[in-house]
Formats: sequence, C-alpha cells, structure tokens
Amino acid sequence: MQLHLHTSTAHHPHERGLDIGRTWDAQTRSTAKLYSDFFATLGIATGKVREIAEQSHEALYEWSPELAEEAEGWAEGAGLETWQLSVVNARTEILAAAPRKVGSHECSTAVYAPVGAEAPQTMQTWDWHHDLATDGLLLELAPSPGRTTKTFTEFGALGKIGVNSEGLGLHFNILSHARDNDSAGVPVHAVARRILDEASSIDQAISIASSARVSASTVYTVFTAPSAGTPAADSNSTPRRAASIEVSPAGTAVVDAGSDGWLLHTNHFLDPYLAVEDAIDDDALSPERLAHLRRVRTELVGLGAADRARHFCSSEGASAVVCFHPDDSMPRHEQWQTLLTISIDAVDCSLAYAAANPADAACDGFRIF
Repeated sequence: MQLHLHTSTAHHPHERGLDIGRTWDAQTRSTAKLYSDFFATLGIATGKVREIAEQSHEALYEWSPELAEEAEGWAEGAGLETWQLSVVNARTEILAAAPRKVGSHECSTAVYAPVGAEAPQTMQTWDWHHDLATDGLLLELAPSPGRTTKTFTEFGALGKIGVNSEGLGLHFNILSHARDNDSAGVPVHAVARRILDEASSIDQAISIASSARVSASTVYTVFTAPSAGTPAADSNSTPRRAASIEVSPAGTAVVDAGSDGWLLHTNHFLDPYLAVEDAIDDDALSPERLAHLRRVRTELVGLGAADRARHFCSSEGASAVVCFHPDDSMPRHEQWQTLLTISIDAVDCSLAYAAANPADAACDGFRIF
C-alpha cells in the first residue's frame, strides 16, 4: 500500500472535501471502482449497492450535515456522484448486505492507558485486502478553529484510525453481529471521524457513537492523554482513560480498560450481552489474536514504536498470529494482508505508521505524521 499525506486548513466542510477530491481525484475514483467490483464479486447487486450507498449518505446527512457536505465536496472534486463516493464511505454497511458471509481477519489493537501522568502507548495492525487498498491516505484537517484532526483512512472514507489536538486517540476494529442488516445506517467510518472532530473526552466519544443509528458493527477504542478529558462527576471515582465502544444494530456497549491500564481488542464482541449474537466467522482467529495480545502486553510498556512492534509479534516475528500474509491458493478477494501498523501519540497529536506488518515495521522503522 502506498500512503499519501494531505493537509487541509479549510474550515468549511464542502471546501475541505473539494480540496481533498481535486488533489486525489485519480486515487478516489480508483478506490470507488475497486469497491464496486468487489461488491459485484460478492454477489451484491449493483442496484442494492447504490441503494445502500445513497441511503447511508442520507442517514449521515441527518446525523452530521457537516460531514455529509464534506463527502459531497470530495465526490465533486474527484468527478464522482455522491453515491459513488459513498460506496467506499459506507463499505461496511454494504458488506452487511452480502448474500453470504464474508471471511474476516481484521485488526488487532493494544492500548495501555494507566491512571496517572503516564502517556498512553498503543499499537494496531490494519488487515485488509491489498487489491482494495493499493493506496491509503493520511489526512490532517482543521474541523474548527484551533482544533486539529489527524486520521489514516481510505480514499473516499471520511475517517478511520486517528488522533486530535484535544489529546484523544482512536483505534478502529470491525465487528460482526447477527443483527447487522441492509437498512443503511450512518457509516461507521463517519462515526469515527466525528469522534475525532468533536470529542475531547471518553464520555463525549461514547455520547457521539451512541447517537448514531448504525446498520453494521464496529468498535472504537478511544483513549486520552493524561491532561485531556472531562473529570468524572463523582469526585471519588477515577476518570476514564480508555474504553472500547462497541456499536451494533442491537445496541452500544462500553468496555473499560482493566485495572492495569490495558485495553485489548480484536474482532469479536467483549460485552457479554452483545457477544451472545456475535457473528464473527470461525476462521477469523480473533480469539487467538486476543490471547496473543494478552500474553505479550506487559512486554510493550515503555518502548518506542519499533521495539513495541517487535514485541507485538513476540519471538514468532512475521509468523505471529497478528501478522497476515496473502494466501495465493485463495481467490484474490479472500486474501488478507497486514497492510499497516500504527501507533498513536495522544500527547503530541501524531501517528507513527508503517505500511507493513509489525515484524517488518520493527526492522524498517516508522514514519511520523
């Protein structure tokens, strides 16, 4: 995956979208075409794809007119109709309508955010199909005066993994629930972006995520720098430093960090109620990846990004369960690869990233955005 960097200082949503779309028109159009072809391969009728894309954008407009306007500007700048861009922005919602279950091997996240003055330390892999993500985008935006959002995303998606200048970071993992459906809810990628644009505390992030009507499931693992966030209402309690916000059509649940400050997530629900109807496929290795993170977590503390990535894999290196490699014996749309390893610094509002699995990133190093 080739990563591209873009900074926009525009405060008006439509102008910001135009800026992104005009600058990256070829990559945006290419990504939209790749996803359209991907959905056809999965057996989702073209008319159904357009219907969900259009209706998800309508749901977005009702929930966040500013983000909808940005998406419309992005589409216009890239020479696309709005629904064509929404094919990417609402890709998770469209996948929920696939006639057969799609295998999933996506994303392992580890966040250490202990109570006190210690800065959070995080690491995530992003696992996806290389053919759909030949290009990725690192965006730096100014959603309001004096505020900065940085996010890694795909061309056409409003957001994904990121951090803001208020000291809040966000990791993103896909989930699957039996009640996921084709009712075209607010795009989960747009929810991530709104959290980054507006939230300064864990509770604010929870409120934003809970306010969206979703038709597909995901989890936002959010955390704050020591000085960030709103103090707890109860003076005898401790303000949250990290939480996983699991969203699904069946409801929203919050999973707090452990007493040791660790919060780990892969691709199955951790909330007991939502877990009853978890629909992750048996081959996803999600429980195995979570168990791996639990084994290595204490080795990740106090390290720079490269050393943290090395220990993320443990002694197994690139053969660790958290590293995916394409299986040439499988159809291309079922080949999974770890395309990105990323760490978030909520204190400095920066992302340390490498377009590689963590074992290779440990050897080749990280770049800072």
